[in-house]
Amino acid sequence: MGKIVGYIRVSTDKQTVENQEHAILKYCSREKLHVGDWYKLEMSSRRTTKQRRIEELLETLKSGDTLIVSELSRLARSVGQIAIIVDALRENGVRFISLKEGIQINGKKDIQTKVMITMFSLFAEIERDLISERTKEGLERARAQGKLLGRPKGRLGFSKLDGKESQIKELMDKGVTRANIARIVGVSWPTLQNFLKTRQLP
Repeated sequence: MGKIVGYIRVSTDKQTVENQEHAILKYCSREKLHVGDWYKLEMSSRRTTKQRRIEELLETLKSGDTLIVSELSRLARSVGQIAIIVDALRENGVRFISLKEGIQINGKKDIQTKVMITMFSLFAEIERDLISERTKEGLERARAQGKLLGRPKGRLGFSKLDGKESQIKELMDKGVTRANIARIVGVSWPTLQNFLKTRQLP
C-alpha cells in the first residue's frame, strides 16, 4: 500500500485545523489506516493552486497513494477546479477520499470513477455557464455606461507553453499521460490543462 496523505486548509472564518484533522484521524482509525504526511495550510481558497500547495501535492503523490480531505471545499472554491484536481489524481492512480461527501475515487479507470468525473465535469460546465451569464450581464451594463473593457476580441493571453504545441501533440499521440506531459514541459498539470482548453487542442 502507498502512503496516506491528509490535506487540511482553513481560512479565518472556517473550521479549525483541529476539527479537520480530527475527522481524518477518526476515519483512519476506523479503517485501520495511518496518515504518513500532512499538508496543513491557513489561507483562503482564493489563492492559487501553487499557494495552496495543490501543484506540490500532484507532483508528490504516486500511483497507489491515498489523499484524504474532510470535505471537497478544502481543495478548491469552484467545481471546475475540483474536477481538474480530482481527474489529475485519478490519472496518476491516486486514491481520493472526501469524508463529508462520502466520495471515494480509487484512481482507476472503472465505471464508478468515470461516472464521478463526468458528474464533476457536468457541474463544472453548469458553473461556467452561470459565471458566463453573470459576466455578460456585467459587461452589458458597463457598455451601456460607455466603458471600454477587456482585451481585443479573439486575442489570447500569453502562455509559457506557446510554441510547444507540436511537442505536446506528439507526446499525446504517443499515449503519454497529461500529468507526465506537464512534467516534461515544466509546468503544473492545471496549467497544461488550461492551455489545451484555451488553444482548443485535443
